[in-house]
Amino acid sequence: MSKPDSLDDPDEKPRRATVPSARNQAMNWLARREYAQGELRTRLATRDFAPEAIEAAVAGLVADGLVSDERFAEGFVASRVRNGKGPVRIRMELKQRGVDTDTIHAYLDAAGFDWHSLAREVRGRKFGEGQPKEFKEKARQMRFLEYRGFTGEQINAALDED
Repeated sequence: MSKPDSLDDPDEKPRRATVPSARNQAMNWLARREYAQGELRTRLATRDFAPEAIEAAVAGLVADGLVSDERFAEGFVASRVRNGKGPVRIRMELKQRGVDTDTIHAYLDAAGFDWHSLAREVRGRKFGEGQPKEFKEKARQMRFLEYRGFTGEQINAALDED
């Protein structure tokens, strides 16, 4: 008795090939929060959908206006700024989620955020209003702001005496 073709290779996973099931899974995720197209592709791939089904499902969602990298980037940037994250970290996170460089530029660089004052505000919330007196404390605050995603110039502005 012969086994079905998909079971010949024990290392090969069976792939769900239907576009409607991939679309339904993506819509379930979209009901909870906004996703970038790249994020949806990655998540669907981890659920073993066929690449053709993934592309067709995502393209259909984009055509129907249910998925938009621009809408995702706008909300994502606003959320990260509210949480005190800097432009370097936000840019990296958007790239990891598959958002293209032009969209990142449109919503991050051209948005006109005052990153210097945000860095000051974030530093003040964490360490208080007083400037650090010792080098060790200043270095600690600089590392914190760097981790948050601020540039060297923004960090220096946050630590300068006013």
